Amino acid sequence: MKLFFSALLLFCSFQTLHAQTVKDDMIKEWERAKIYTKEYLDAMPADKYGLKPTPEMRSFAEQMLHLTDANYGFTSSITGAKSPFGMGEAEKTADKSKENVSKIVLAGYDFVIENIKSTSPEQLNETMKFMGRFDLTKGMAFNKCFEHQTHHRGQSTVYIRLAGAKPPQEKLF
Repeated sequence: MKLFFSALLLFCSFQTLHAQTVKDDMIKEWERAKIYTKEYLDAMPADKYGLKPTPEMRSFAEQMLHLTDANYGFTSSITGAKSPFGMGEAEKTADKSKENVSKIVLAGYDFVIENIKSTSPEQLNETMKFMGRFDLTKGMAFNKCFEHQTHHRGQSTVYIRLAGAKPPQEKLF
């Protein structure tokens, strides 16, 4: 019986350690994504933040602010933390200068990172109704947020090239 409880304790300790490692890895990935996105913001010339590849598309600034709206919105719905922006408000900001957009976008990454840090590994495993329709763990919902920001940052590569600038090198690690 003693062996059984020892094995159970070891298993539970491993599970806790694994959950903390997953959380730590998630934080590292978001920190990397913030640095990578900053490189994109820096690569785009200031006078090209209003560039739209076609009239019906978002401008570079709007693309980055859209990414940020989702970072705030997803994180708020996952954690219950109050976002400084209502849904879609960052993209509608009047000041779409390089300086202001960069400030808002990077603050959005800080919001996500700080909220992941304040979420326990156990909470990341809790199931929630995401966007009112999808049953996901909170950790998976953060992964969906990560996928969204990656998608829009990747789209902005074309904007930077159209502006005659060179996009940053891929930053997988």
